[in-house]
Amino acid sequence: MLMRILDRLEEILIATMIGGATLLIFIAVMHRYLVGVPFLYPILFPIDLSWAQELCIYMFVWMAKFGAAYGVRTGIHVGVDVLVNIIQPRIRKMVILFGLFCGALFTSIIGTMGAKFVYGLMGTNQTSPDLEVPSWIVYLCIPLGSYLMCFRFLQVAYHFWRHDHLPHHDHSHVEGVDDPHMPGSAAAAAEAVR
Repeated sequence: MLMRILDRLEEILIATMIGGATLLIFIAVMHRYLVGVPFLYPILFPIDLSWAQELCIYMFVWMAKFGAAYGVRTGIHVGVDVLVNIIQPRIRKMVILFGLFCGALFTSIIGTMGAKFVYGLMGTNQTSPDLEVPSWIVYLCIPLGSYLMCFRFLQVAYHFWRHDHLPHHDHSHVEGVDDPHMPGSAAAAAEAVR
């Protein structure tokens, strides 16, 4: 139950960040060009969107950090496994687990260094240039995203150790779209009725 909540929270955060940043960029670009229209100038010129670019950058950075953890959980990261796949199964399992533990170690180190950096920033009055939010809030994505990614590496390693299965993303599958050739799909059932 707790894992489902964490998974959903991760997905909502990523979707909100990417959707919000896309919408904000669209509004800022439209504002920039529509200010040049003479009859819209008096309405749009007083609206200050100078902060939009900075916020979008921060949103994309946060989305990337949490998206990397999502990538570990779902198996969508690019990996070169040609050599790993030709190794004997017993040794291959050890090599894969070693790689996953190296990923966990690396992200835990980055998370710890990021946490020390954020802790150091909390004692200063540094703020971001346009939004003027405390800088430590901006950089908080480094420890949070890195520790989440570390947890995901350990989660995948545990699952692989127990079940000999790594998460794998099927690039041909689109969620919500039925494949008419797959048995059991709604499209296959409709085809059988005809």
